Amino acid sequence: MKTVFILSDTHGNRRDIDKLNDIMGETDYIVHLGDTSSDGSYIRAKHPDKTYLVNGNCDPVKLGENELVLEIEGVKVFATHGHLYSAKSKLTLLAARAKELGCAVALYGHTHRAREDFIDGVTLINPGAMSRYCDQSYCYMVINGGKFTHKIVKLNDIRGAIE
Repeated sequence: MKTVFILSDTHGNRRDIDKLNDIMGETDYIVHLGDTSSDGSYIRAKHPDKTYLVNGNCDPVKLGENELVLEIEGVKVFATHGHLYSAKSKLTLLAARAKELGCAVALYGHTHRAREDFIDGVTLINPGAMSRYCDQSYCYMVINGGKFTHKIVKLNDIRGAIE
């Protein structure tokens, strides 16, 4: 069994990133989906062997990949920021790319809105954003034996537990 912490669109909000450090420390993988990849690099400095970064449209310095595929416990996971696949207006391009790569899951950000969709055999997950100016959320995923489950966690729901 492996656990994955997924976040996106942090936009320099390291104060709240730091509040989630213990949770990130306990997971097997951390995926930062861009905007701002320097925040992802900040996380990688604390958790170097398990942090993966993708670049977003607001990343002046590209510290990650535009997209990546991770195979975890028999599940292939596609990760990208979403802007290269028009994620604000449609998800069909993103689902098609994930399917082309043989992935069961597509992780993306860019919209600042947490959501879950299922298109053409692919589960699409947007963890939302960790910016100071939105409803903050992340995704926690568990993968085991070729199966996965996930939960979008809203920071307002757990604020007292992490402060």
